[in-house]
Amino acid sequence: MWYVYILKCKDNSHYTGCTKDLEDRLGRHNKKQVHHTSNRLPVELITYVAFSDKYKAYDFEKYLKSGSGIAFRNKRLI
Repeated sequence: MWYVYILKCKDNSHYTGCTKDLEDRLGRHNKKQVHHTSNRLPVELITYVAFSDKYKAYDFEKYLKSGSGIAFRNKRLI
């Protein structure tokens, strides 16, 4: 499975990512191994969506980072 996930950062911003191993990826976020969140720790997992298709997962992640995707995220996912 592939996972698109949303984190809430210490500064109340949100981070959206995609991974095959969600538990490992969250661990790397919290160990400051992910540049985009390393100075915004701690992070909290808000939600995730599982996909069986890698490309659909990456397409959904890309959508969530777009203007209408951010509006969808704010209204439906967080």
